[in-house]
Amino acid sequence: MFRDGHGDNVSRRRNRKLASPMTHPFRRALAAVLLSSAAQAGFAQAPRSVVLDDLTWTEVRDAQQDGKTTIIIPIGGTEQSGPGVALGKHNVRAAFLAQKIAERLGDALVAPVVAYVPEGAVSPPQGHMKFPGTITIPDAAFEATLVSAAQSFAAHGFRNVVFLGDHGGYQNDLRHVVAQLDKAWAGKPARAFVPAAYYQTSSDGFAAMLRKQGYRDDEIGTHAGLADTSLQLAVAPRMVRLESLQHGPKLGAADGVFGGDPRRSSAALGQAGVDAIVARTVDAIRQATTGR
Repeated sequence: MFRDGHGDNVSRRRNRKLASPMTHPFRRALAAVLLSSAAQAGFAQAPRSVVLDDLTWTEVRDAQQDGKTTIIIPIGGTEQSGPGVALGKHNVRAAFLAQKIAERLGDALVAPVVAYVPEGAVSPPQGHMKFPGTITIPDAAFEATLVSAAQSFAAHGFRNVVFLGDHGGYQNDLRHVVAQLDKAWAGKPARAFVPAAYYQTSSDGFAAMLRKQGYRDDEIGTHAGLADTSLQLAVAPRMVRLESLQHGPKLGAADGVFGGDPRRSSAALGQAGVDAIVARTVDAIRQATTGR
């Protein structure tokens, strides 16, 4: 067969192309595999979460062996907070703050948030139960749930069970639960705590901070007012209908806002409250568990 120089060059280029494994589709596939491997390596090296729901049982066991012997049970509640704040306010806030506190402590994990709590009578509806979306359970059922959860953690080797209640309506229930557990665990290594600093700082403590900045009590409020709404803006702004609050009328008890005015709420105000809650609660838990 007659071949000139041009034909030989074309043939050699065609043969190299056919012989090479690094064709465009192959290169794309290889790049995808390498990126996936890198991503998986990144995930494998990422710090483990302190949130129990994110861990496997073996990871919990290993965390305990590494010294994480405190379990925090965040307690929220599903209730109305006026037309400007979503119903899951306490649940999201309790989970968020518990995680921050656990990370600061260094020896704690965070249990799933308790979202079903006493919120008043069903028939006839009283308190928050007058507003659609609020969920209530009997005090006895609530306390029994917390006792069982605590006993589960103690059975698995946790030594300190910390209840963080974000809502004022069941604080007495938490004290009853701790008293019951302390009696049952007498002489055993497990202990239960309700650090008073958590709820005190989020309520009266934060209100005092706002007063020092010139805000009045009739603006700060006790439920869904300036303080409550500002905390939520710092924790989960997606749950606050800030624009409608800012441009709407002053709200009152008939709207589910008790004793305050949320219209000047801000994430900056709320962040100061969040920082105080975390810092003071961490100090209280350390004092209760280690004496330092």
